[in-house]
This record gives sequence, C-alpha cells and structure tokens, in this order.
Amino acid sequence: MTQERANVFYRRNASGYDASAARTMALRRRTIDHLVLQPGDAVLDAGCGTGLSFPLLLDRTGPAGSVIGVEASPDMLALARARCTAAGWRNVTLIEADLETVVLPHVADAVLFNYTHDVLRSPAALANIFRQLRPGARIAAAGIKHPPRWLDPFRLYRRFKSRGCYDRFEGLDAPWDLLARAVADLRVDSTLFGTGYIAWGHLTGGHAE
Repeated sequence: MTQERANVFYRRNASGYDASAARTMALRRRTIDHLVLQPGDAVLDAGCGTGLSFPLLLDRTGPAGSVIGVEASPDMLALARARCTAAGWRNVTLIEADLETVVLPHVADAVLFNYTHDVLRSPAALANIFRQLRPGARIAAAGIKHPPRWLDPFRLYRRFKSRGCYDRFEGLDAPWDLLARAVADLRVDSTLFGTGYIAWGHLTGGHAE
C-alpha cells in the first residue's frame, strides 16, 4: 500500500483500531512471549500503530529497558503518543517514519512485527531494520495468511477483510518467507483456523559492534 493510501485508511480508522484489535490480543501476547524479552532489553515495535503492544513489551523489559515504536501513520502515532503520556512511560521512543528508511536511536535486541504484512513483504524494510539489530536478535511476527486450499472460499473472505490494510496479497501463502532468509531457525505456527500465523526465531547476523 502506498503511504498516501495508508494514511487515508488509518485517518478514517485510527479511532476504532483498538476495539477492532481486541479479538487478537491473545495472539499478540503469544507473539510477544516468543521474543523472550529480558529486563533491560531494547525492543523495536515495527509498525506500532496505536501502541497496544507497549504495556506488554514494557512489562517484560522493565524500567531499565526501552521500546522504540515506529509508525508511518501520523494519526495512529498520535494515539500511541497519547497512550504513552497517559501512562507516564518515559522509556518509549516514538518515530514517525517509513520502515524502509527509519534510523533507530540505538541498536535493538528484538523486533516485533504484529500484523504488518506489507513490511514483511518489503526486502528494503527488512534489510533496513535488520542492520540495526544486535547479532542474534530475537524476531517475532504475527499476521494473516491464506488458509489451506481446501478452504478456498475463505481466501476470498480474507482478501475482502484485509483489502484496506494491505496491497501485497502475493505473499499470503507464506508471509514469513522473506524473514526465513535472515532467520535461519525460523519456526511457524498456524493460528485462527489456518487464516493466521506466528513466526519467530533469531536473526542471522545483525549490527556490527
């Protein structure tokens, strides 16, 4: 999706995003668990949206840790900023930027991709993110995928439901395949009756110390 189209979509839907995401909060928690975050870790929330993952990430990284939230939609980021202000979080850095070009303030130990399909289909975005992570950084992703072929009618439903969020439907059979090129130990679990997935592992290589 072009950034202009994405901004229009999220401008219309930002206020209702948290309510719409409530049904996948359990999946979000499972995905974050796979990051195995430790106190003091720095974690990148790639495409952080309204910041729904922030409390889950901060609970695990503690006061000595930090969260970097990157979001290209100014309307979504405004809600994330309001969430941080209301909670009094001082260890969250918010950046309005495209993930293909963003420069992080410091190297991260882990990265979360939660329902960021277009990012996972962008080699440029992944390369830019990965070169700013520590060697062996922990990676976790969750999102949508095509169900098995015998459930073909649900493929059409999945495309209909996600038409406003994603452009790159070509990757829905295996949305994690670009991740697998950089994450040698990548593991994938199917979720939501075959219409979703969680993938996790460790980055091969990373930021040169």
